[in-house]
Amino acid sequence: MATSVTDPAPDSPLPETALPAGQKAVPTSQSFAYRSVLTLYRIFAITVLYAVLLGILSYAFIMGFYAINSTWAAPVILSASDEKSLDFISKLVTSRQSIEDLKVDATRMQSTLTEMTKHRADLVALDPELAQAIQRERTHDRATGSQLSDLDVQKKTDNQNTQAMLTQSQQTSARIRKDLAAGLITRADADAQLAALTQAQSAYTDSRIGEVMLTDSILDKTSTGTRSMDVLEKQAELRSEIAQLDVTIAVSDKQLQEDNRQIERLHDAIATAKLSPYYLSTTGNTRLYFAFVPYENQVNAKVGTPIYDCYLDMVLCRKVGTVKQIFLGEQDTTHPIFKTQVRGFTIQMDLSHPNSAKSKTVFLGRKPLLF
Repeated sequence: MATSVTDPAPDSPLPETALPAGQKAVPTSQSFAYRSVLTLYRIFAITVLYAVLLGILSYAFIMGFYAINSTWAAPVILSASDEKSLDFISKLVTSRQSIEDLKVDATRMQSTLTEMTKHRADLVALDPELAQAIQRERTHDRATGSQLSDLDVQKKTDNQNTQAMLTQSQQTSARIRKDLAAGLITRADADAQLAALTQAQSAYTDSRIGEVMLTDSILDKTSTGTRSMDVLEKQAELRSEIAQLDVTIAVSDKQLQEDNRQIERLHDAIATAKLSPYYLSTTGNTRLYFAFVPYENQVNAKVGTPIYDCYLDMVLCRKVGTVKQIFLGEQDTTHPIFKTQVRGFTIQMDLSHPNSAKSKTVFLGRKPLLF
């Protein structure tokens, strides 16, 4: 007798005879969930894989783009409170104070130099007058010295004659006293005659004193005495003072010239410093914007060149301003993409969109990708 076989229900488990040995039957609902999770996992894995691949390609593209691009510049925000700005202000103030100090020293030295020059001129004018006075005295001494010597001889002869007369006056004095005692003359006459004899004796003494003094005068005029030595010493001191003034004036003049040159150098340094972006950032009343340009991109950095700012650092660009000024002083900074040290210079930007100063990079001259 034949038996009928019916299909199992959809939700019923498979017969155990239809499964491999040792494997249990899995419900149909659990199998669907398993297949869904597996599908989602595969989709997620593929998505992540493509995202990672896209990220790698994007990174490689950005690296390559900035490696070959020659128009990028990195905006720099400078403020008066930055370390470099504060150091710049400190050096600028020090230089200006040095200029003021040097000016004070130069003014004082100029006054001193003027006074020393005038004093030297007076001494130089006095030196020939002193030399002429010494020469006149020597000429006069030579002329009068011989005359005084002749007069001294004459004086000695006169004194000898006077002494002879005084020797005779002693006999006259004895005779006057004898006549007075004999009553031949009056007392008044005797006193008058004796007084005349005494006066003659005194005149003789004065004459001898004069002769001695005349001898001293002859010695002064015919030889180099202490008085002449004093005059010569003063002349030597005068010339020595002139020589010392010459040395002092020469040194002071060189110092004054050096101070003036130092003032000029400091003025030149300050004038150069005023061309620095740090000077503008510390003295400007309005907000200023700057950018760092590497030397490789120097050809595109010109006054008036348009500046573009882009989304995602390179696409959807718009013009945001122009290059206003170029500062030739070398600067160094970190590459905004490669994070390596880069050498270059700074430009000032005239921005119509100030927020572009906060961008990582801007581009000079043209859009980097033509859109």
